[in-house]
Amino acid sequence: MANHKSAEKRIRQAEAKRLRNRYVAKTTRNAVRKFRALTEKEEAQKQYPSVCSMLDKLAKRNIIHKNKAGNLKSKLAAHVNSL
Repeated sequence: MANHKSAEKRIRQAEAKRLRNRYVAKTTRNAVRKFRALTEKEEAQKQYPSVCSMLDKLAKRNIIHKNKAGNLKSKLAAHVNSL
């Protein structure tokens, strides 16, 4: 157990951030999964910017690596173009 008040506070903060990061990462993964299931090009083109924005926000907050975000965006763009 923590020996200092500051260490106890740091534990509380870390847990809150962990839960928030898990929530936004899972939400983004679900959005990517739904996007890949799309079969209509118009709908995919409409949703592509919002999914890319979610990935960029995760990369900006260091929840995922910036290269991973770029790779995912590239694959999603290829999916849109293949429709």
